[in-house]
This record gives sequence, structure tokens and C-alpha cells, in this order.
Amino acid sequence: MPTRRGTPLRHALSAALAALLLTLGACGSDDNDADPKPTKKPAAQETPRPGDQKVTLTWKGEKRVYTVHAPPGYSTRDRLPLVIAMHPYPADGTAAATISGLSAKADKENFLVAYPDGLNRGYNAMICCGTEDDVGFIRTMTKRLTGTWNADPSRVYATGISNGGDMSYKLAVELPDTFAAIAPVSGGYLGTDAEKASYMPKRPVSVITFIGGLDEHYAGMDEGITSWQKRLSCKAGKPTELKNRIKKTTATCRDGSDVAVYRLPEMGHSWPNGAGGGMSDPTAGINATDLLWEFFESHTKKAS
Repeated sequence: MPTRRGTPLRHALSAALAALLLTLGACGSDDNDADPKPTKKPAAQETPRPGDQKVTLTWKGEKRVYTVHAPPGYSTRDRLPLVIAMHPYPADGTAAATISGLSAKADKENFLVAYPDGLNRGYNAMICCGTEDDVGFIRTMTKRLTGTWNADPSRVYATGISNGGDMSYKLAVELPDTFAAIAPVSGGYLGTDAEKASYMPKRPVSVITFIGGLDEHYAGMDEGITSWQKRLSCKAGKPTELKNRIKKTTATCRDGSDVAVYRLPEMGHSWPNGAGGGMSDPTAGINATDLLWEFFESHTKKAS
């Protein structure tokens, strides 16, 4: 920071330090959030309240954005569940909200939803679509939501479609201490990382997933969830056949987690009975939003 000619050095250093602290507080920077027990609470720009609120933070030099939806009557006195909902590629949090209808579901069932925007409209997930530290960004975002918004850390969940569904799996593996359960929709446990037997959650994270038989990625997604269950020594029951020839299988795994898989033979790369948008399939025969919330409600993160 330049100083005026003739200003004493100690005054210049004090002014520079004050300016730096002011700048960090104003932009809500959470860079280098690697310390699991930060000594200082990150500055928050948001004001917790009902409705939608767009929040910006700086993460590793990049401006990152997410939208928080809180139900009517919400107060920070409440300790509500939190759902992180992630969009497909290329899209943003608005698309995730439109496709899933989770904001309306949150209003009815009384939980918080956060819709993070991927940088350049995508997340660095299992097989695409970016190179950013999205795991770190979402970890930081979640810490702020369990702090500033008082979300219940034992009831934090992740869902998403396509690239966002892939990201759900990545979060389950790399942030198992954060998430109680995930719900990938038309997403997969795929790619180089998934080929490693060690790439699995170190704590129980339950999974409910929906995959379409007409999806061009069906084979990979089906193989991925089968591999997930095999690695976690899950014991599956007999499939249940629902309408539209949908098959549901459930399994209980050695670590105490559960897996529920809906295979929809007549659906493509879509959200079953989503609320809107081109990736919603109103004829799917089941409602993924209702089913994933029912699954989330029954799964709470176990204490360490």
C-alpha cells in the first residue's frame, strides 16, 4: 500500500494492516479454510431470514456464489436440517431449484436449502466439469450455514442432478464427516477416482439414487452404485417392482449406512417428476424430491 511522503513507517504499517483487515471483512473471504478448528469465525455477508438470499464469498481467489432458501417463519433460534442441492452442467443454482422443487418442499417440511453455483457453470466432480476446489468451497459454505444460519450439523444432506449428482458422491467420500446422506439423481460414482477401492467414505453416509434406463450413462451409473455397495459390504434385499416397471432395491451396509436405488427403465437423463425445466420428467412414475426427503428425514449423522 503506498504511503504519503514523510509519514512515519509505523503509521504506514498500521494503516496498511487496518486496510487489509477491513478488506477481508468486507468481502467475506474464507480462503485457506483448511484448519478444521478455525480460531476466528469467517465474516458473513448474509442476514439469515426466510425466503431466498444470494450470498457471495471469496474462495481461493475466486468469487463464489450460493443461494440460501429458508422456510416461512424461519429463525436462527431454530436448528433446521440443511440440503445442499447442485445443478447440472452447464447451469447454476437457479436451475437446481427449478428442476428439483426443493424450495417448495422446504417450505412444507421446514428445512433449509442451499444452491451453490459451480464456477463456469460446472462442478469439479467425478468425471467433469472443472478444476476448482469445489469440495473445499462447499465445505466452507456448509460451515457458514451451520454457523451463521444455525443449521443442524447432524442433519446435512447433498443432492443434485447429472454433474451435481456426481458431485454428491464426491462430497460423500471426501467430506464424510459433513453429510449424513446423499441423493444423486441421474448421477454416478464414476471415473478414475471411483476405480480406486480406497475411494470410499470413512464414515457412514447413506445413499438414495435414481437412474434412468434410457440414460446414455445408465450402464456406468448402475455399475458405480453396484461397486459402492460391494465395497461397503451391503446386503441387498429382493427388488420391489413399482408402477412403470420401476424397480427399487434397498441394502444395509456393514458400516451402518443404507442404500436405496430406483431404476426407471422408461426414463432418460432426468429428475423423476421434477418441478420444471427440460430435465424434469413428469411421466417418471415416482417423485424423486418426495422420496429423497423422506430418506433424508430417516437418516441422521451418527456421533463420532
